[in-house]
Amino acid sequence: MKLVGILFLLFGGAIAVAAIALLPAPAARACFVAAGIALELLGLTLLARDYAHDAKKALGPRNTR
Repeated sequence: MKLVGILFLLFGGAIAVAAIALLPAPAARACFVAAGIALELLGLTLLARDYAHDAKKALGPRNTR
């Protein structure tokens, strides 16, 4: 999932930059930039969850009473 998160971050940024450069209409540009930012946030969420899961596994079982 780390790879997917990193790819989402990269492609989300690419979508946002491409929309600003290529789309002339402000409404279409805003929609594509919002979609790119949403994709980046999804990638960041996936990456954070995967790292948190790895950290939890590294700690091992805890003694709870």
